[in-house]
Amino acid sequence: MSMGASGEAFTDINITPLTDVFLVLLVIMILIAPLIDKSELKIKPPETVFAKKENARTKSIMIDVSKEGSIAINGKTLANTTPEGIQARLQEVIAGIGVKDVPVSVNADGDCKQKDVVHVMTACSASGITKMRVATIQTSSYK
Repeated sequence: MSMGASGEAFTDINITPLTDVFLVLLVIMILIAPLIDKSELKIKPPETVFAKKENARTKSIMIDVSKEGSIAINGKTLANTTPEGIQARLQEVIAGIGVKDVPVSVNADGDCKQKDVVHVMTACSASGITKMRVATIQTSSYK
């Protein structure tokens, strides 16, 4: 133990520096906490009970994206789900429809990966499609 000037033992602990350190750490945590929550891209599409379906007589392209990553264009599942494979199939469908500016409806599962939807959007853009909508998730059995 250390001895003071008068020869007495020093038994008191000065906690002021310890308190200062804890206050600084508390302020740092308060400032950083809101930034941690915003580090992820959180997108939740709206849910509806009844979604409006496309009219059968309208010439449009329906693209379905499942949670497993499979992509179907107008009901036909694609073997090549790269943007180039999707673009090639889209160009075939557009040529078959014969309309230059075809609207596209993307129906993505709520649990699908974001990269799959981005591949579809990239392929649509490269195919010259300017009208695209992303359909909402249907929570009922009416499809």
